[in-house]
Parts: sequence; C-alpha cells; structure tokens
Amino acid sequence: MKLKILTMVVSSVVYLGVACNSDNSQDITPDQPFAVPANFPKPVYDFAKNPITQSGFELGRELFYEGDLSRDGTISCAECHSQASGFTHHGHDVSHGIDNLRGIRNAPPIQNMAFQKEFFWDGGVFDLDLFSIAPIGNPVEMDEKLGNVLEKLRKKEKYATLFQKAYGSKEITTERFLKALSQFMNSLVSANSRYDKYIRKEVGGTLTEEELAGMEIFKQKCASCHSGELFTDQSYRNNGLAVYNIEDTGRARITQNEKDNYKFKVPSLRNVAITGPYMHDGRFYTLEAVLRHYNESVLDVPTLDPSLKNGQKLGIQITADEQKKLIAFLKTLTDNEFLTNKRFAAP
Repeated sequence: MKLKILTMVVSSVVYLGVACNSDNSQDITPDQPFAVPANFPKPVYDFAKNPITQSGFELGRELFYEGDLSRDGTISCAECHSQASGFTHHGHDVSHGIDNLRGIRNAPPIQNMAFQKEFFWDGGVFDLDLFSIAPIGNPVEMDEKLGNVLEKLRKKEKYATLFQKAYGSKEITTERFLKALSQFMNSLVSANSRYDKYIRKEVGGTLTEEELAGMEIFKQKCASCHSGELFTDQSYRNNGLAVYNIEDTGRARITQNEKDNYKFKVPSLRNVAITGPYMHDGRFYTLEAVLRHYNESVLDVPTLDPSLKNGQKLGIQITADEQKKLIAFLKTLTDNEFLTNKRFAAP
C-alpha cells in the first residue's frame, strides 16, 4: 500500500476538529479556521486525524508562503497558487517552477479541499496529507527532497516557536509538516459568492434576470458534469480537446487503463471568472473561448464523454445569446471575500 501511495504521488504532475450540526452546516465567522457552509455537502477529509486549530492554521499558512520548500528558496506554494487569482497561477497556461522551468499542466485552484476525494488533474493523490509531497519533489516545480525541507525549517527559530504552539513541542517531523499544510488548505473555503448568498437567501444575494436565465441554461447544459454546490462531480472525462501533449494521458497515467486516456478531472467552476486560463493545459484564456470549444470544436475521440455525443452533433449547442447569459451566471460564482480575506494572505 505504501508503494502504491508513493507511486501515485510521484506520478501526479502539477502536480478539525470542528463539530458540525446535524445538517453538516455551521455559521461561518471571519475568525473560524473551518466551517461547513449551509449549502455544502459533508466534508470528505477526516478531521478526526488532524483537527484544525488556530495555531495549526497559522503554522500551515507560514509554510504555504515559505520559499525554503524549494531547492533554492525561490518557490513557495503561493508561487503557483496566488490568493488574488483564486489560488491559481493566473496568466500562465502551464505553471512555471524552479529555474523558470515549465510544467505540463495548469495549476488547479486550491479551494474547498476538504470536500474533494482526489487531487490534481489526474487524481494521483487521494489524501490531502500527501498532497504537498508531489510539488516539493517535482523537478520542474520545487525540486527538493522533503528531508532537506525539514532540515532547513529546523534552522529557523520561528518554526521552532510555531511547531511548539501547534503541537506542544519544537520537533519538526514529516507528519506534522504535512498536516499543518493540510490545516491551512482545508481552511480555504470559498462559499460566499453572490450565487451562494442567493441560494441561502442572505443579504446581497440578488441575481439579475440575465444571471438567473444563465443559471437555468447552466442547469440544462452544464450541470451533468459541474454538479452540486462544488460545481464538479469530481469525475474524470474527455471533453474532446485536441491532444497537444500525447504523453500526458491524464487519468490513464494513474490507472494504467487505456479507457481513461486523456480524461482529466472535472474542475470546480467556483471563482471561474478569475482562475483562467482554462483546461488542464491552460489552452483557453477566456470563458468565451471555452464555450466556443463546446459549441464548435469538440472532437470525436475514442474516450470522448458520452454527454458530448448528441446524435450527429458533438459538443453542447449554445447560442450566442445563451453564451452571454451563461457567462453572466458564472461570474456570480466569484467569491470576493475569499479572494481578499487577509487571514489567507502571506503572514
């Protein structure tokens, strides 16, 4: 099992203890490390093994912005996951790492991690506590050994203090390091967009006629994949893109099953208006380009998702007017409170 976990982590390229009410919801306040929004599903992450504390959150935040996670001290997690861009690498088709080397995929946003079953475009990591191993060891991201990272942290007095506060002793171990990062990432809950406030009937939750029309179009034509309040069913699908990198076979890299060739994880659409570029390789820079693909450019490939096969036509037929309304709705998923929350910013 350990070998299987390690294989999955290396293969994936980018890559609380909080008591819930009976309906899995809580009222969120600015100072809470984590709470389940009223309209969200139950978390997947097992908080019993890693309760979120304020000191654990603060340690995880410090580590998230720490350049010494990389070989030469220049690349932190925040390099490819910027808060203002929904914790993505905005403006880059694929992520740039150490020595300005380019990866092969677009960095997915870090948000609502506690509700996800698997991580990265290929699902190569199934436990958030293992998530950070992949970018640290990746030769084009951080290019560092985890043992070296821990040694560097041990030489900094501030981490002795932070680990003492979080865990009761100054000892810096792999488990504590990874779980502190998980505590911070689990705290990155995005659930206060205008759409959310509309659904929860809160102040500020007013949608225009155009946005409401777009929501209905979304339900009819997009929600089969981007379903639920996470706006993803967390499945892996081939959406008919032309293959630019034949070696990146997506989910098949993990399952070794040719039926999964060029299938990638359905991304969440939360904050989608500001997390471009889009697709696993960042080929589309605008939402308009994404919708044009589904309307005009879907290819009939062997593993194409059945939902994109409609008789003689491929893709999703969306008129120009529908596209305009759909984009208007997608913009209501932007959570400005999440994007500007100072608790999530560099300490």
